[in-house]
This record gives sequence, structure tokens and C-alpha cells, in this order.
Amino acid sequence: MTLHFDLPDRVPLFPLPGAVLMPRARLPLHIFEPRYLQMIEDAFRTEHRLIGMIQPEGDGLATIGCAGRVVAFQENDDGRLMITLQAVSRFRLSEAEEGFAPYLRGRIDWSSFGRDRSGSERDPGLDRDALFPLLSRFMESEGLSTDWEAAAKAEDEMLINSLSMMLPFGHGDKQALLESPTLADRRELLVGLIEFALHGGDTEEPLQ
Repeated sequence: MTLHFDLPDRVPLFPLPGAVLMPRARLPLHIFEPRYLQMIEDAFRTEHRLIGMIQPEGDGLATIGCAGRVVAFQENDDGRLMITLQAVSRFRLSEAEEGFAPYLRGRIDWSSFGRDRSGSERDPGLDRDALFPLLSRFMESEGLSTDWEAAAKAEDEMLINSLSMMLPFGHGDKQALLESPTLADRRELLVGLIEFALHGGDTEEPLQ
């Protein structure tokens, strides 16, 4: 990925449980809270238009998130926004900062994730003939459906990252998928989570 802007050392943060943005993927978001409407407006005043997606964790935030650039924008009649983020890179959160804005900003470090800003990954170990029947059983058990023809044609990275983002796993599992160092690591974890769920595991985290 060739960037036409320098990566900033601070980005606005959008903490959202269960929502993760994988490298080179896209994430549609419905924005309606006033503080996040302000965040999007402020992002459009910057060259990079970056938003840091990050999950809440305990009383704070996860250590690893992923920044996406706003690449699509639609305003509804009631003032709500539909946006799409295009992933730029994961980041390590150094500190969440409160300031004059009504939303958090993060002081972040990009240095561990240079691979995110290069070409898409392939996964030579991906066995679609084994994955798809397993995935079909899981989706049926969850009352989900998918476009199997499109899935069969999808590139390795698009398939694995899309499944990691959309399947109904718990917040901790989603975070582990995001933090997987390589696409092959993510696929192995994804298959393990599906198998665990099919053998009676719970895809949702217990209530505290």
C-alpha cells in the first residue's frame, strides 16, 4: 500500500466492542452519537482522514487496534452518517488522551506493523475443501448465510479477514484474531474457534 500522507503519531479513537478492522479490509460503520459525528467531521479536516478502531478491554482499551481511512461517506436526512473505513495499518496504543474534543485520541506506535502497509498476504496452507464444510456447519448453527460462490472466488486474505471480522466470536477472540502476526496464524486461530464452537464452546463471552 502506497500512502500519500505521513502516518500521524496521534489518531482519534473509536472504541467499539466486537468490531475489529483487519489489515487491508474495509469496515462499514453507522455513526450517530454526537461525539463520533464530531470525530468524523474533524477527521475530514486532516490530510489522512484516519480513525483508530479499538476494542474496550476491562476498564480501558486494548493495546492493539487498527486505523482506517474514511473512503466513503453518506449523510442521512436525520444527520446520521454511513461511512466506510479502509484499513491502513494496525497500531500499538501508547496512551489514550482526553482533550478539548468530546472523544479520545490515541498516542500510537506503528513500528511493529510495517507488513500491513505492503501487498496482500497469501496463505499456502489454506485448505478451502476442508474449511468450507466446517464453515457451513458453523453458519447453519448460528443461523447465518453467505455467498458461497463469492467466497470460493475470494483471495486468501479477503476470505480469512472477512470471516474474522463478521463471524460472531467474543470480544477476546476477535482481538486475538486481530493480533495474529500472519495470515496463516489468523486462519489457524479462526479454524480453531469454529471447531471449538461446533464442539459445544460458546462463541460469546460470559457476562461479568
